[in-house]
Amino acid sequence: QVQLVESGGGLVQAGDSLRLSCAASGLTFSSYCMGWFRQTPGKNYVFVAAINWSGGRTYYADSVKGRFTIIRDNAKNTVYLQMNSLKPEDTTVYYCAAEYRPLTGCNLDSSYDYWGQGTQVTVSS
Repeated sequence: QVQLVESGGGLVQAGDSLRLSCAASGLTFSSYCMGWFRQTPGKNYVFVAAINWSGGRTYYADSVKGRFTIIRDNAKNTVYLQMNSLKPEDTTVYYCAAEYRPLTGCNLDSSYDYWGQGTQVTVSS
């Protein structure tokens, strides 16, 4: 059974940093593209960042480029999202997702195979 468990969300002030973690189990982690998405008020998933199977390619939404960094540790089956210079508009639930894509790049839409339960990030002004 595949599980993705996010952690690290919380309440911070504008300009602060947070690091989200997503621990994966039940899958061959190094064969999966890992992505972070966040939820709109209409409950849709919006792409934030992704990292390919090896960690050699990363992808970012324009809204977070230069502020967020995605990294993965295949030895620990974990992907991280380092979020710096947080803004109130970053407030929402963040989800980790996994898509089976060995030896290739990532999709940037929400057609991922597995999803975590989400972690709330709240940025006060």
